[in-house]
Amino acid sequence: MSKSKEISQRIKEQAVLLGFLECAIVPAGFLVEEKSRFQEWLDAGMHGEMGYMDRNKEKRLDPRLLIENAKTVIVVLQNYFPEKTQESTEAPVLSKYAYGTDYHFVMKDKLKKLLHFIQEEIQPCNGRPFVDSAPVLERAWARQAGLGWVGKNSNLISVRHGSYFFIGELILDTELPFDTPRPVADHCGTCTRCIDACPTKAIVANQVVDARKCISYQTIEIKGDLDENLKGQFENRVFGCDICQDVCPWNLKAHPHEEPAFTPNPKLLKLTHEDWHNMDRPLFNELFKNSAVKRAGFKGLKRNLQFLRPEQNE
Repeated sequence: MSKSKEISQRIKEQAVLLGFLECAIVPAGFLVEEKSRFQEWLDAGMHGEMGYMDRNKEKRLDPRLLIENAKTVIVVLQNYFPEKTQESTEAPVLSKYAYGTDYHFVMKDKLKKLLHFIQEEIQPCNGRPFVDSAPVLERAWARQAGLGWVGKNSNLISVRHGSYFFIGELILDTELPFDTPRPVADHCGTCTRCIDACPTKAIVANQVVDARKCISYQTIEIKGDLDENLKGQFENRVFGCDICQDVCPWNLKAHPHEEPAFTPNPKLLKLTHEDWHNMDRPLFNELFKNSAVKRAGFKGLKRNLQFLRPEQNE
């Protein structure tokens, strides 16, 4: 085995030991294919109130502007598909990604450990982990790294794992042995299950989601009142939405994660319809202490619950 292959293999083995599904190493550079597509999405106003998406556009397209002397992007995938889901079919539905500890904390901690491993065992360098919290186009980097293709619902889909995973990056100022990934072919074919299943018709074109119509955007990103035109269309989703993933045939390959931090409080999965709607702040704090649900906060969750009430949809 050549020295470069050995280095690459050691990094990937360490990533797997840390609990990541996949790991790929690619050179940092300008994301040429993303520029026009991203700008068209912004120009159409499909980012809604997410003004941060329109800032630092050049940095989103080129990590060398984000990290001084950036040369390498290590892309990782982290499984979050749960072994068990909510028990009551009548209860408001929480997105699977929010069952346990906020993935930002979990993945950043792992990426920092991977960085430390590289610095100690491979070569000295500076680097920074990114997990959906800075101007980095994670999905584009994962696709470029050969970890999957972008489905009609705009999610990255893996032939091996489906789409129930998070994407993270480690951007380094040193050059490592790069993979030479082959682009993964689009395996969606003529399937339109995600488009057909979306209750708010947020998937407006192939690989294009109008965030303003997306249930995840409405229940997580919106700070004020939810869109009255969408009342009665949330299909009981209270925070986030997995509908387009639940119906995707590729997610038949999804297997339960083995990340202890993503294991939900047992009480959470047992909540009934009444439990959710009667939730007080102490119970909220107990169930969602370190959860991504804190993004909406107690008031935001109660607003979402109120929006789901049948009498509000008449």
